[in-house]
Amino acid sequence: MLRIAIPNKGSLSESTVTMLRESGYRMRRDSKELVVADPDNDIEFFYLRPRDIALYVGSGTLHGGITGRDLLLDSGSDAVEVLTLGFAESTFRFAAPAGTARSVGDLAGKRIATSYDGLVRAHLDEAGVQAEVVRLDGAVETSITLGVADVIADVVQTGTTLRNQGLEPFGEPILRSEAVFIARREAADEGRLQILARRLHGVVTAQAYVMIDYDVRVTLVEQACQITPGIESPTVSPLHDKGYVAVRAMVRRQGMNKVMDTLYALGARGILVTDIAACRI
Repeated sequence: MLRIAIPNKGSLSESTVTMLRESGYRMRRDSKELVVADPDNDIEFFYLRPRDIALYVGSGTLHGGITGRDLLLDSGSDAVEVLTLGFAESTFRFAAPAGTARSVGDLAGKRIATSYDGLVRAHLDEAGVQAEVVRLDGAVETSITLGVADVIADVVQTGTTLRNQGLEPFGEPILRSEAVFIARREAADEGRLQILARRLHGVVTAQAYVMIDYDVRVTLVEQACQITPGIESPTVSPLHDKGYVAVRAMVRRQGMNKVMDTLYALGARGILVTDIAACRI
């Protein structure tokens, strides 16, 4: 039976559960459940701390899991990234009091507070910078005010929390993170894991695309198909009125309304857009 880890709480958990449920897997109904068996799909799900998932997968205790790229790289685990999942996006950056640092080169000899010490040490080593890394479990923004550190390295989304502490990000991002499906390095190509990955990829794709249907004159079908080329090619079907055809194609959700406007201006009518629950591309 396939053994897969998923986040038990936090920002990663809800979207992970939704994606797996849409992929056809059984999820827990009670937040106290730590293990859920899905015999129909020959799989068990283990609800674990997001920070621990890469360690369990890398050690071979579990076949795969879903966690953040930042947590995977920080762990130093032998697990590998199989698939990006398109949610929980964040940027990991250095921050300091305004005007005190501009690049990673300014960190030599400084104390850097972070919850991701493995990730920060690797980044400093790559840059050839010697600095002291202070590991904290959370609330690193206050470490400078409390005299524990000179600089912090943390996840930055809006930057509001940093500004409230008189801090500003500087230099290039250390890492751009998002939720990822990971697996043991030697098992990443295993057939059962590939089936799970394909299901997840189908949901990711379905979230990014919609299906568009419309009627258009035969004389305009080539122009219309250039607007909606689809994945391989659009489906074109004859209508009772020989002068018209029906066209169906997948288009990206982002910019979909502009596509509808362009089709309408061309002369297409009966333009309908529907969501895609899941797919295989």
